[in-house]
Amino acid sequence: QVQLVESGGGLVQAGDSLRLSCAASGRAFNWYAVGWLRQAPVKEREFVAAITQSGSTTLYADSVKGRFTIYRDNDKTAVYLQMNTLKPEDTAVYYCAGDRQIRNLRQAQADAWGQGTLVTVSS
Repeated sequence: QVQLVESGGGLVQAGDSLRLSCAASGRAFNWYAVGWLRQAPVKEREFVAAITQSGSTTLYADSVKGRFTIYRDNDKTAVYLQMNTLKPEDTAVYYCAGDRQIRNLRQAQADAWGQGTLVTVSS
């Protein structure tokens, strides 16, 4: 199973940008579609974005479409989430997740999970 480690979270102001990184190790990284999901306080974990094994297809939640971009570098076994025009409602713990099926990520289901990185957006 692939192991995932997130980094790049922090405290920013509304309108700022931030890039999250997900570093993978273990089993073949390119077997997995990878996604970002987030969980805000007292809310359920929700889908943010995902990318297929080849990187040819990306999916986004409506709430982040046009502001966030997911991309992957299979040579570096990493996936990134570029977040622009951040809003206070983007505040959450962001998790990197991997699964063979991108549709599972959209349902917040995954074979592998990272530990999460906190993003706080102040108004």
